Amino acid sequence: MAEELPSPRVRELIRQCAQIVVGARPEWLEELDQAVLAASPVIAADPELAAAVSRSNRANLFFWGTANVRDPGAPVPPNTGPEPLTIARELVRRGIDAFPLDAYRVGEGVAWRRLMEIAFELTSDPAELHDVLQTCSRSISAFVDATLAGIAAQIELERDELTRGSLAERRETVTLLLEGAPIPRDRAEHRLGYALTGSHTAAVIWTDSHAGDLARLDRAAEAVGRAGGGRPLSVLASTATRWVWTPGGVDSDAVAASIAVYPDVRVAIGTAGDGVGGFRRSHVEAITTQQMMARLHSPQQLARFTDVEMVSLITADPDRAGEFVGRVLGDFAGAGAELQDAVRVFVASQCNASRAAARLYTHRNTLLRRLTRADELLPAPLAQCSVDVAVALDVLRWTG
Repeated sequence: MAEELPSPRVRELIRQCAQIVVGARPEWLEELDQAVLAASPVIAADPELAAAVSRSNRANLFFWGTANVRDPGAPVPPNTGPEPLTIARELVRRGIDAFPLDAYRVGEGVAWRRLMEIAFELTSDPAELHDVLQTCSRSISAFVDATLAGIAAQIELERDELTRGSLAERRETVTLLLEGAPIPRDRAEHRLGYALTGSHTAAVIWTDSHAGDLARLDRAAEAVGRAGGGRPLSVLASTATRWVWTPGGVDSDAVAASIAVYPDVRVAIGTAGDGVGGFRRSHVEAITTQQMMARLHSPQQLARFTDVEMVSLITADPDRAGEFVGRVLGDFAGAGAELQDAVRVFVASQCNASRAAARLYTHRNTLLRRLTRADELLPAPLAQCSVDVAVALDVLRWTG
């Protein structure tokens, strides 16, 4: 039997509450995210999964709110949109068996407290408040229950898919290789369809945006293969991340040109290494590069381990790295790219002005004027601290 709708006055109050929920203030959303993540350390420790939960929080609020603007007080169907289903997929990809239900219950509690505050601002009539809060309480609880049930069902579907066929086998084989397990090379090659002899270069390809067609990650993996020595091995690390290996070295400039059409796709590339050991080491380098780019919020779309190895070590403590940059560069940290590039290339050219000017395609006198200006901005003369300045500029380059 269908549940009876509340009175027209109460429905109007619910509609007004829902309109405020749809336009939720940023600080409300931040409070919701913080509460959910605090209740689930597993999610909070994974930036990609935490971002997916944040998107799902917003989607669920909007879904419930718009449903009650449209038909106040009526039952709200579960949200089976892409955001909650992405969470199911990501949990399974990471091998997390149980969905953190408590985290969503905490989020439900935060949303309910906000809704009560809104209701008390809209009316002071005890009878109206009773009916509004009773209706909304039942509605929110039923909505969350149904949405969680949908996520749980999707988790089972994703688990069935992942544990069948070549996808699971390849991921398992790669994991064994990366962990150094004694899997015979010929068996691993047969499972992967990829030769483990010779030289390999690993790459990590990812995006922070789940919007649109994620096949662009696979196209980026193909671009790495074209820029390398042959057909790549690509493994689905998560919905928004690919682990890639290609025989031989990789032309990073060619990769950068290919992925420029996908501005939200990022690529981290390791160095070439031989055999299974090189397969493993190059991947660790690519992961290290990815982590540094994420930690520093780097604006760069592509990075090689050789570009960032020193910066990665220096920025392991971001606060101290920032202090180092400020102390070494001073006002020069805010100088334009032209001036900073002049100093960077000058130091890389062993402080040879003629050689640096040639590399910059500029006149030697122009370069000397820029170096003079740099000395005016630096806390100490460049000649006394050229190595520190070059390192600080490199940190600055990779920091967003």
